[in-house]
Amino acid sequence: MSYTIQQALIPVEDGYTTVDVQIENDRIAAIAPQLPINGTAIDGKNKLLLPGFFNAHTHSSEMWQRGMIPPVPLELWLAELYDFAPLDPEQVYLSALGTAVETLLSGGTSVVDHLVLIPGKEIETVAAAVRAYREIGIRAFVAPLIQDEALTAGIPTGGKEVEKEAFFRSTNEILAMMKDVVTQFHRPEEGINLLVAPTGIQLCSDALFTGCIELSDRYNLCRHSHLLETKAQQKLAREKYDCSAVEHLKQIGYLNDRTSLAHCVWLDDDDIAILAKTKSTVVHNPLSNLRLGSGIAPILKYRQAGINVSFGCDGSASNDSQDLLEAIKIGSILHTVTDPDYRHWITPRQAVEMASCGGAKGLNVSDTIGTLTVGKKADLVVYNLTNLSLLPRTDPIGLLILGRPTQVVDSVWVNGKQIVSGGKLTTIDIDELRQKLFHRSQWSSQRQSKTVTDIEVRYRAVMGL
Repeated sequence: MSYTIQQALIPVEDGYTTVDVQIENDRIAAIAPQLPINGTAIDGKNKLLLPGFFNAHTHSSEMWQRGMIPPVPLELWLAELYDFAPLDPEQVYLSALGTAVETLLSGGTSVVDHLVLIPGKEIETVAAAVRAYREIGIRAFVAPLIQDEALTAGIPTGGKEVEKEAFFRSTNEILAMMKDVVTQFHRPEEGINLLVAPTGIQLCSDALFTGCIELSDRYNLCRHSHLLETKAQQKLAREKYDCSAVEHLKQIGYLNDRTSLAHCVWLDDDDIAILAKTKSTVVHNPLSNLRLGSGIAPILKYRQAGINVSFGCDGSASNDSQDLLEAIKIGSILHTVTDPDYRHWITPRQAVEMASCGGAKGLNVSDTIGTLTVGKKADLVVYNLTNLSLLPRTDPIGLLILGRPTQVVDSVWVNGKQIVSGGKLTTIDIDELRQKLFHRSQWSSQRQSKTVTDIEVRYRAVMGL
């Protein structure tokens, strides 16, 4: 199908210009003033056209617990999350739809879902999320979250002997399952991409990491992982490896230009140099880092070192939202307090580039999406500049990134298909989704996590609390 977006505002080096944009099939066919109408005409007057953003790290199934978990650090938060994780693939399907809707309506056209798997139903979990993303039409990078060590292995020992719990599935079984998932669901040409994604050094053996490296190389898959999200993980890495987690991942060969790493809060200068040299990408998740007290990632240092940085919402129980524009705003202005030199601060235009091109680069797709370029895939978002939250008229991108835009997404195309029109999804029934999410949940304010009770004393002791 073809479209012509007429008289849209796009950013150029010295400001903005008004152009028409032609979309043919899945590509941007032309960008120029006063083009002839080809296909369906779209009114772009008083609207801002940008490449789609990337929600470069989230966990869709956490939606069932958003607003529920109290303010606790990650290690205790995870214990409660896993105690009450959904065990029904239909819930996974619905929360993936919800994650995609919120991402699309806040400027995202791609989502990286570090998907928490239902034990014993791993294939069904992935199938449910893939079904949701296919139906709604977002570009999906599904990263099944795998580990081969029990949750308590993620807490430092403090030098004490701690009995190690066995994980319910062997490393080889997990890797075999991942191979099956990749062969069944990895369809980049259809907008469904699989990633290898061990959860992180805190709950994964070297054997699992190296097995993922082999799968990545064999099937040309990108790699994803959490990295040094908390101070506890920094302590744990020193106990396990007698060196930093970043140095260890470099030694085993996990880091390269197809590797994206979520959080990266507790890195030192040597770690930063390694990420720059290996051309790894950092995914900045500012809201969950604040929500869980993890810290402020040194994003300005990463950018000055030449490291590619993108933005993620993180999951809906650690953020507790999938508003990508909110994550980009906080992830930009948060760093004015980390460096007094304002020339290093992130400008609104730099934030847009990080959210679009930075996301694409981290997933090895910057040659096909991430910028407004003729010949690239048509993953595009149109924002309504007459919306009250973007008025009065000043700098359109400044208003979008620094303001509090609400319901400003007018139209979205993914792979040349229009899936948002007039601010409404065209591919699924939002009212039906809303009703299902409502009726499959219930109001609740208090619950007791047995695992948190079991591990809190040890956590407080090793963290000096």
